[in-house]
Amino acid sequence: MEEKRIDPLQIIGFFLLFLVLIWMMYDQSEMMEQNAQAQSNAPTQTVDNNPQPEQLAASSNAQVLMDSIPEQITTIQNELLRLSITSKGGFIEEAEVKAHTNYLDEQVYVVKDANTEFSLRIEANGSLINTRDLDFLPIIDGNQLTMRSQVAGGTLEFIYTLSKERKESEAYRFQFVIRSSGLNVQTETNLYWGLDGIRHALSADYENRYTQLTYQYEDDKVQALSAMGDDTDSDKNVSWISYRQHFFSMILIPSTQFESIDVESSSLMNEDDSDASVYLKRFETSTAIAAQNGALNTTFDWFIGPTDYKILKTYDENISESISFGWGIIGWINRFLFFPLFGLLSGFLPYGIAIIVMTIIVRLALSPVTYKSYLSQAKMKVLRPEINALNDKYGNDRAKKQQETMKLYTKAGANPMAGCVPSLLQLPVFLGLFYFFPVAFSLRGKSFLWAEDLSSYDAITELPFSIPFYGDHVSLFPLLASIAIFVYSKMTMGQQMQPSQPGMPNMKFMIYLMPIMMLFFFNNYASGLSLYYLISNLITIGIMLVIKNYIIDEEKIFLQIEENKKNPKKQSRFQRKMEEMMNQAEQQRRSGRRR
Repeated sequence: MEEKRIDPLQIIGFFLLFLVLIWMMYDQSEMMEQNAQAQSNAPTQTVDNNPQPEQLAASSNAQVLMDSIPEQITTIQNELLRLSITSKGGFIEEAEVKAHTNYLDEQVYVVKDANTEFSLRIEANGSLINTRDLDFLPIIDGNQLTMRSQVAGGTLEFIYTLSKERKESEAYRFQFVIRSSGLNVQTETNLYWGLDGIRHALSADYENRYTQLTYQYEDDKVQALSAMGDDTDSDKNVSWISYRQHFFSMILIPSTQFESIDVESSSLMNEDDSDASVYLKRFETSTAIAAQNGALNTTFDWFIGPTDYKILKTYDENISESISFGWGIIGWINRFLFFPLFGLLSGFLPYGIAIIVMTIIVRLALSPVTYKSYLSQAKMKVLRPEINALNDKYGNDRAKKQQETMKLYTKAGANPMAGCVPSLLQLPVFLGLFYFFPVAFSLRGKSFLWAEDLSSYDAITELPFSIPFYGDHVSLFPLLASIAIFVYSKMTMGQQMQPSQPGMPNMKFMIYLMPIMMLFFFNNYASGLSLYYLISNLITIGIMLVIKNYIIDEEKIFLQIEENKKNPKKQSRFQRKMEEMMNQAEQQRRSGRRR
């Protein structure tokens, strides 16, 4: 019979396990005592269902998952931001932006009612750990909160350091550190971050258009997922990820770029009744963080606060680009013209008056363009009788009619495109302001006349039904702006209206289409934007009346045109090319008839 022998290695192994067990129980007891002392000295901490230190120390299962510890909430805060951290998972349970309220006059929460999840999946010491299932113990040291969990023979810590500064750029941004010891992490740790964007504004549809996931990759390239529908994307070398809930954002900024990310945005809107929606979109990010010598030691910064360009532009990471300024030149106009100009004006004027003054400045700056446009219209008005005569003379011979019309323009020194070019030059300004007002955080909650909030619509009456594409209310600023656009259209298109030709759109219809589109499209938009368009069109009408009655003399224009006919200018290269193309088309048409 084989003799049973005691293996010396087994004795050593049992002895080491016993020492580790004693050490972990001692470390756990000491940690709980530190936590109890910290809780008694920290005025900003609030804990629910706080267990007694004796009960924690006596827990026989403390070294693994500490299942006997009830969930508790620990709060740290400064003057502008309050964070409540849960012991279950160690992440943010609530994030309150203390200086702002929503459309119901309630405090603004970026995180509340379990609308977010931040978790790690860690492979360590032969175990698969998901941090959302772990219990953490809070330890407060001044403005720093450490959430510590003993798991799988090691320690995992989430460390939050909140600034006590009153300055907005400091108060809304805080440091977040993930640190482990004794876990022997051998592979990359998976990081998941999800958030359901909470509705804060009166119009859920309008707010949803500016609720968007944005990130920066490869140092300076910014990518945004679609704001109009579900979308996914993947990228490498990511500097930050922004979950923008229109006027409030939650932004994750790693100290070292994420090597790669997978992001997703999906709609949570109530399709049957959008204004009954509590959440707008769900944002999700999956990425990985690397261990260093078998341990996690990764630092992030979080920004939780207003999507305010004035605040975000103070940071070096370029996170102000998470705001939708518009593409190309439109974005440049907003960054370097409209934001500084409006910031200057609103510094000493009421916000509604600041919009009006900015509108006056913009329209006066564009008045030379308006003059060029009206001068072209006046020339076309003088030539209209001769153009009508050509239409009658050549009837359905479109090619010949176009040839003779071009000759008339050349002799008279008139250019039908001259009125379109100035309008195109104004287009970047028009689009720039279209992007500016919806993202101007400073307008949020500011009233003017009957508008209670210049960042939302200015309803003067509620309808007992909902009109498709219009809504269930009547906003006054868009209504007034539509009337102004109609008057402007009558003044510009009406006086140069040409008889409609086959295949050409009916321009008279456009006079009515543009105001109707304005009325429907802007009924749910920011009233500040509609106020701008109302004042802009009124000023433009005034400028055109001054130009027509006091600057431009149609009789002089007529005499100048007659003089130009006697000494016609040499055709430009473009005009010669157009005439050659018309001649070729006419020859081909005649050749086809002969066949």
